[in-house]
Amino acid sequence: MALTWVCRILAQWVKACLRLRLKAEEGIARVFYCTTVGKKIVMLHQFMKKTDKTPLRELETARRRMREIKNAHT
Repeated sequence: MALTWVCRILAQWVKACLRLRLKAEEGIARVFYCTTVGKKIVMLHQFMKKTDKTPLRELETARRRMREIKNAHT
């Protein structure tokens, strides 16, 4: 039940966060970013994707950084 709750929270957060998918010789990279007041783009986190699913740790890192940015602008 707790895992379902975490998945729902993350699904809501992912809708608010934007993602880039970059393909290179080394593999596929993901970049999470968001916009702030003044229409600035803030890169929150990047990593090389090695599995089909995005690791929870990578999502949490980006989510924590987005909260820090949003709190700094309120």
